[in-house]
Amino acid sequence: MNLRKFLIPLGIVALVFAAWRAYGPQGILTVSGGLVMWALLHYTRLMNVMQKARHNPIGWVGSAVMLNARLKPGVNLMHVVAMTRALGEQLSAEGQEPEIYRWTDGTQSHVTCEFVAGRLVRWQLVRPAAPGDDAPAPAGES
Repeated sequence: MNLRKFLIPLGIVALVFAAWRAYGPQGILTVSGGLVMWALLHYTRLMNVMQKARHNPIGWVGSAVMLNARLKPGVNLMHVVAMTRALGEQLSAEGQEPEIYRWTDGTQSHVTCEFVAGRLVRWQLVRPAAPGDDAPAPAGES
């Protein structure tokens, strides 16, 4: 169960109640102004990420290897979109958990990311085989 759905609204209610008990209507106005500012900051960040992402094709990344090195478990999808500056190519069905997205670079290497509840849980880098790599190594060489 995702506790953020319950803890954030409860925290907001507790903050407004504490402000009302301490400062009356002036406290409620102050806390409300702070909450509106917090919401506007998040909205502005989301719009900036989306404006940067609109200039690149869906599912494109400059370097899949560098993206693979920078990913960490637990980051949200918006953070990954901000890193790649492109929306991911959605591989899973709409609204289905886990959400699976792929970013591909110019060498056809790609990173496939799996998000559960909006958080990155696992990812995989796939690099195409270079021409001539399918020949077995001579005996005695490692």
